[in-house]
Amino acid sequence: MNLSYISIGSNIGDRFRRLQEATLALHTYGGVEVLAVSSVYETEPVGYTVQANFLNLVVKIGTDLSAQDLLEACQKIEQELGRERTVRWGPRTVDLDILLYNNDNIAVEKLTVPHPRMHERAFVLIPLLEIEPSIAHPVTGRLFSEEAAVQDSGVVLWKRIDGVEHFLQMKE
Repeated sequence: MNLSYISIGSNIGDRFRRLQEATLALHTYGGVEVLAVSSVYETEPVGYTVQANFLNLVVKIGTDLSAQDLLEACQKIEQELGRERTVRWGPRTVDLDILLYNNDNIAVEKLTVPHPRMHERAFVLIPLLEIEPSIAHPVTGRLFSEEAAVQDSGVVLWKRIDGVEHFLQMKE
């Protein structure tokens, strides 16, 4: 079984519900099992800043899918949940990014793993480190907990999560 970490974010509509729907869609996708879910964090947008704040979390999954097939699954889930790609880093109903896939270093046309900017993004690192406090970058070997972005005070705990089933059954 392959282990992967996926960042999920939303800033349009019922943001919390979108995170739940995306997590459930992953959990019920053939060949995928969500093993852990971080707490939910609220952050200001990065890049294109004239938009609503995001809710973000990270899930740890076990999967029989290849990295490319997992990317296709993530994009299918985004599309099913109404994602429209109009503005780079713009508002989105849901965004699923593969952060890590095993300890693989993948660079193909549509997929780069580890995610090339994850070490710069507190909204990714803080929830990732909640799940795996001692995880390191598979290429550099540097602990993610040592990245400067982890000190970012712009990431605010929005809702504590107590396991996958708890999260999927929660009401906002």
